[in-house]
Amino acid sequence: MSSASEGRFLSSSVPLLTPPPRCATLLTDDGVPVEAVYEPCTAGVGTPGDAAAEGPAATPAIVVAHGFTGSADRPAVRRAARVFAQRAAVITFSFRGHGRSGGRSTVGDREVLDLAAAVAWARELGHSRVVTVGFSMGGSVVLRHGALYTAESVAGHTAVRVQAREGRTGSEGAHSDAVVSVSAPARWYYRGTAPMRRLHWVVTRPSGRLVGRFGLRTRIATEDWDPVPLSPVAAVPLIAPAPLLLVHGDRDPYFPLDHPRMLAEAAGPGGAELWLERGMGHAENAADDALLARIADWATAAPPA
Repeated sequence: MSSASEGRFLSSSVPLLTPPPRCATLLTDDGVPVEAVYEPCTAGVGTPGDAAAEGPAATPAIVVAHGFTGSADRPAVRRAARVFAQRAAVITFSFRGHGRSGGRSTVGDREVLDLAAAVAWARELGHSRVVTVGFSMGGSVVLRHGALYTAESVAGHTAVRVQAREGRTGSEGAHSDAVVSVSAPARWYYRGTAPMRRLHWVVTRPSGRLVGRFGLRTRIATEDWDPVPLSPVAAVPLIAPAPLLLVHGDRDPYFPLDHPRMLAEAAGPGGAELWLERGMGHAENAADDALLARIADWATAAPPA
């Protein structure tokens, strides 16, 4: 699969001072090509001692995991990347079955391999601190990724190969140093709201998958989960000692507030910070610039595990 054209992604607000976005095709552990784009941090660019001038090792990286039917070039994802880039380097990517990535969406199961490939790429680029930020489906994926990929276990868990535009290959270190989950479900198969019942129709019915493919530009796998992946609420206790932030809107039409509260309770005392946002709807489309800036501030300031 060819790497995505750099022209599809918006450049930073200081294009004359910072390198352009770097596009790549990442190959996951199960062989799925995933489109990704890297944008350097714009904080303090052009001033003495700025983080960008000190190199990637001195700059944290945020890896953004979008929601179902999203992609790396959707406006809400690009907006989040621009805000995050004011505080950190940013990697955005399209989950399998989305955008120009290969494969088919498994709606949160095998997507953990896509995220691992993106995190490993951030470390290959020189970033010693990597934070994952996921929205909705991506929020559930960052929770499972945080539980399955730890600094101690990741070397033996998976091998992620990178096929970047510049021809570099080989990468290790697919664990995250902190996790932010926004608008995530606590449990699988939830159908308690009308939007979730519609989503299940899209995912489980042949006619729904046609709507997903041609109307939502999302290619969906036909196979049932086998085995059923670790649920978000079961994953949360396994993320520690990495810091965890849970963000949820009190007007989320997909998942009511019992979901973030269940996740926070599962994390145990001091295991997670919970932000319940007044007036906020669902996922990246509902997260305004002020909230995104607060998330980026937390992500770059959270103490290491």
